[in-house]
Formats: sequence, C-alpha cells, structure tokens
Amino acid sequence: MDQLMGVIAEVSEIISIPLMLLLVGGGVFLTIKLGFFQFKYFPHIVKTTVGSMFKKADGEGTVTPFQAASSALASSIGAANIVGVPLAIALGGPGAIFWMWMVALIGMATKYAEVVLGLKYRQRNEKGEFVGGPMYYIDKGLGWKWLAVLFAAVQVVFVFASASVQSNSLAGIINGSFNIPNIVIGLLISTIIIAVMVGGIKTIGKFAEKVVPLMALIYLFAGCIVILFHLDQVPNVFQLIFTHAFTPISASGGFAGAAVAAIIRWGIARGLYSNEAGMGSAPIAHSTAVNKHPAKQGFWGAFEVFFDTIIVCTMTAIIILSTGVWKAVGADQASQMPVEAMATVFGSSVAGMIITTAIFFFSITTILVVVFYGEKQAEYLFGYKASIVTRYVYIGAIIFGSTGSIMLIWSLLDIMIAFIVIPNMIAVLLLSGKVKEITADYFTHHYKQSGKSTKQDEDGKENVM
Repeated sequence: MDQLMGVIAEVSEIISIPLMLLLVGGGVFLTIKLGFFQFKYFPHIVKTTVGSMFKKADGEGTVTPFQAASSALASSIGAANIVGVPLAIALGGPGAIFWMWMVALIGMATKYAEVVLGLKYRQRNEKGEFVGGPMYYIDKGLGWKWLAVLFAAVQVVFVFASASVQSNSLAGIINGSFNIPNIVIGLLISTIIIAVMVGGIKTIGKFAEKVVPLMALIYLFAGCIVILFHLDQVPNVFQLIFTHAFTPISASGGFAGAAVAAIIRWGIARGLYSNEAGMGSAPIAHSTAVNKHPAKQGFWGAFEVFFDTIIVCTMTAIIILSTGVWKAVGADQASQMPVEAMATVFGSSVAGMIITTAIFFFSITTILVVVFYGEKQAEYLFGYKASIVTRYVYIGAIIFGSTGSIMLIWSLLDIMIAFIVIPNMIAVLLLSGKVKEITADYFTHHYKQSGKSTKQDEDGKENVM
C-alpha cells in the first residue's frame, strides 16, 4: 500500500505543474480575449449580481440567479478557504497570498466563460428543468460526444471520491471537538443531504442561499474582530505579502522558510483549487438559473471567484499573519492556524466553536452541491432515473467516508481533477469566440451606462432608451 501511495503521489506531482499552467494560461488568454472585462466593468458586475439579488429575475430557468450562484459557491467556499490558506502560508510563506490573488483575478474570466457557455448550451430534462454544464457544451458546442461522455463519467467517479473525503474531514473535525462517533456523524450528514435533495435543485438553491451567505458573514465578522485587535500589524501583513511574493523568505519559529518557486507554486495551487475556476463544476449549477442573457449569469460566476478568494481567503490569511501564528505553528499542524489566530481574541473554546461550525456548514453545503453535480452527470449519461439511483450511491459514499481512513482516495483526487480540468478547459478555450460574441452582445445592447442603455428590438435594430 505504501508503494502504491508513493506512485500515486509521484504521478500527482508530475501532473500538477502542467495542470496549473493550463489553468493559468487559459485564464490569461480569456482575460485578454474578453478585453479585461473583469477589471473594466467590475462595478457593473457587482451592481448586477449582489446589487440586484433581491430583484425579480427575468427569463427562463428553474431557480433564481442568486440561488444558482449560492449553490455554485457552496461547492467552492468551504474547508479550502479555512484550512487550505494556512497550508499555502505554511509551505510558501506570506508571499503565496499575492499569487493566490493573481490567480483569482484571471480566474474570474475563466469561470465567467464557463457559466456563459453553460447557459448558452443548456437544455430541459424530462421534468422540464434546465440542465447544463461542460458535458453539454462539449457535446453541443464542439460536437465531441465522446469527450463529453468521458468528462461526465470521470465526474461521476470524482464526486464519489469527493463526497467521501468531505465527510471524512467533517467527521474528524466533529469527533475531535465533541467526541461524537464517526458513524453517527456520517448518518447525520446523510440524513441532511437526503432531506434537502428530495426537492431537487429548487430546494438545494433555497437551502444554499440561506446557509452559505450566513456562514460566510459570520466567519468574516469574527475575522474582522480579530483584525481589529491586531490592527497595528495589518500594514506589516501587506508588506510581508508583497515583499515575499518575489523574494525568498527565511525560516522563523515553526515556519521552515520558502524559495520563490515554492511561494509561487503554493499560492497558485491554493488559488486555483479554492475557487474552482476551470474545473467545470460551476456551470452545472448556474445553468439552472432564471436569466435571459448568459452574460448576466456569467457575472455571478466572476463574482464568486472574487468573493471566494479575494474576500474569504484573504480574511483567513490576514488573521493568521497579523496574529503571528504562522511562525508558531508548523506545516504539519497548518489546519490549526485559524483556530489559534481566533483564540488570541475569543479564547480556545469559542474559537474552536466558530471554526468547527463554519467548516460544518460549509462542508454540508459542499457535499450537497457536489452530489447534485454527480447526479447531473449520471442524468446526461443514462437519463433522469439514473440520477436518482446515483444519489443513494453517493449517500453510501458519505457514510463510508466518515467511518474510515481514505488516504488513497485523497491522493487519487488530484489525478482525477486532471481528467476533469483538461477536457473542460479545451472546450472553453475552443468556444471562447462564442463567449466573446455573447459578451459583446451584452455590452452593446444591454449594458447601462451614464443613464442610457441600448437594446435590440425584435427586428434586430438598436434602440436607445
């Protein structure tokens, strides 16, 4: 077993660099091709997403744009934001945060493009609900049915593994905090998942739109209090981030030091895997949204990346760096850094409760949404009834994951990610011309600026309003 683990770890190491190059290079390409829209129109993106989330949606779809975005955000915002960031700092130092930011800024274009294509090529299933995602735009957009089938098949297996490791991590955290048996935790998680998923994407959307923003706000509020108590250290935090983004940092306390290559690598890796831009998961949720123009829903995808990485991950980074725990805690205990940081203000018990509660709800929503993603892959491959059967297979994966050691599955996940990212990014890049066309249509005919807007009438003529 140890030998097999070693081989899998080596393969994972080999493919990680090309994978990061594809995601970063693809993000840069899309950013340039779309005219740096995420920077140029950022105020408009905010206005048409969170600024309009309580307005009635216009168009066809199954759930509201905010519910679709909350569902997609549920799969990306989670343990990675709380325990992934400390790992990046432990292995790459403060400078890794700079590269995490850079990846997020270009990743906004990648996720925007994915969501736009998801809505462009979505279709109705036998229940009359909208379904979409990479398997549909690979199939309908490129005409590559074989690649769409491969993507869906790998995603079905990936979700089984992902549900297992999510429940394993969650069970370990709760067991450590409250000494509840793992099997009880697994059954509790499964009960919640079944209860919510009975109503399909509509129930998932309603659940996600309440839980995800609430838990994110609670976590951010607690983080702000910690920062206020260490406000004098904040200027030094940003100096560390920018200085050591390009220069090596020496060992100090529990921190082992890092070369520039490690700083860049860990910052990019955590940024990519935190916001999931390029993985093809977000468009599956977004394709269900009520929206009459793909670009408008695409803005939600771009905002997700900003909120996930620039806001939530940065909060984690600042509390860790401003309190100095990154020097006191070694890499092998990196996941404890957020608790240690909050304990400087709230005490160990309250800090542990805050982090445990946040991870619990983030993980529950993540499991909920990834299981939905898996169902949609099964539906694409075998039809709607197969998706219901798959749901209960995933429930079994949740219980299995909560009760045992699954280090092999953890190692295999990185390899399976490659078989998801590569076909998705190929499709997104090859269909980028269609994304550019849809984006140009929006900013030509629907974009409001300086009190004026233009839109096309039924004859295709442009009217100024």
